[in-house]
Amino acid sequence: MNTTFHDELLRYAESLGFGDLHIKLDHATDLCAIVAIHSTKRGPALGGCRLMEYDSMAEATRDALRLARGMSYKAAICNLALGGGKTVVVKPKQIKDRVAFFEAIGRFVNELGGRYITAIDSGTDMLDMDIINTQTPYVTTISKHNGDPAPFTATGVRVGIQAAVKFKLNKDTLDNVRVAIQGAGHVGYLLAKQLSELGAHITMCDKNVENLQRCVDEFKVQTVALDKIYEVDCDVFAPCAVGSVLNDQTISVLKASIIAGSANNQLGEMHHGRVLFERDILYAPDYLINAGGLIHAYAEYYNNSFEEAEEHILHIADQLLEVFELSAREKKPTSEIVDSIAASRL
Repeated sequence: MNTTFHDELLRYAESLGFGDLHIKLDHATDLCAIVAIHSTKRGPALGGCRLMEYDSMAEATRDALRLARGMSYKAAICNLALGGGKTVVVKPKQIKDRVAFFEAIGRFVNELGGRYITAIDSGTDMLDMDIINTQTPYVTTISKHNGDPAPFTATGVRVGIQAAVKFKLNKDTLDNVRVAIQGAGHVGYLLAKQLSELGAHITMCDKNVENLQRCVDEFKVQTVALDKIYEVDCDVFAPCAVGSVLNDQTISVLKASIIAGSANNQLGEMHHGRVLFERDILYAPDYLINAGGLIHAYAEYYNNSFEEAEEHILHIADQLLEVFELSAREKKPTSEIVDSIAASRL
């Protein structure tokens, strides 16, 4: 790392209230991995293992830091006995041996001695977690527990949308509510399924043509180009793909009155929460509405019952209503309200 990057990284980590940062290079497998541990005050840090292409090590490291901090806040807002962490793996041009690659990640996680627990994230799946599990017990969302978190994330987002629609639109059902979903991946698909069954009218976009066509065939959704999803005339905009999609440019063209989706780090910068508030757009804070997957992963790791986890996930709606009401009463953005609550628990 050059001096400038090192200094900027330290300042950024300090601004987020970090913990520690670990980097692993394994030349035999071309592994370049970062584990960011934001906090272990409430319990071991849990966060997914993300495998993505990055333009630079600086970009990957900042992503790990921001995502780990988000996991701390997510665990805190849900009152889970967990801290927050994240693994970011810089995807090489070619993974020569996926088993050896994820074994190396497993050894890396194991070296941290249980302070960090990993799980599925963007670019990884249950089979990858199973490989990690051969090297360390500090992993959840594995196949023997049917650990796919996506259905639980989708359910949390769905009840969150219902809460937002009730609060903002004064509607007790989703019948004829117009929802624009950005992303037709696993969570986006499952969310579209649940919403269509409740009578919502759905418009979607995705760069994966097959994923999008599946939603058209099964749920009769409308489709738009990737860059047109922000301009869809709808009640709810649901970001369910990449982060940082709410910025000056996209917010200026939004026609939705509610933002409620599964993507992490939806705000381009923290001040965009206030921009949404000033435009009278109700924002369901991402790390609360998408917490269903974490609640499930926590229950799986500690062998809690499915019924207990499901009840906790359904409670996301009540938590969001409390945040919405506080925001209206205190005349503050929902993003600031939820951050204040989570920070007070850390």
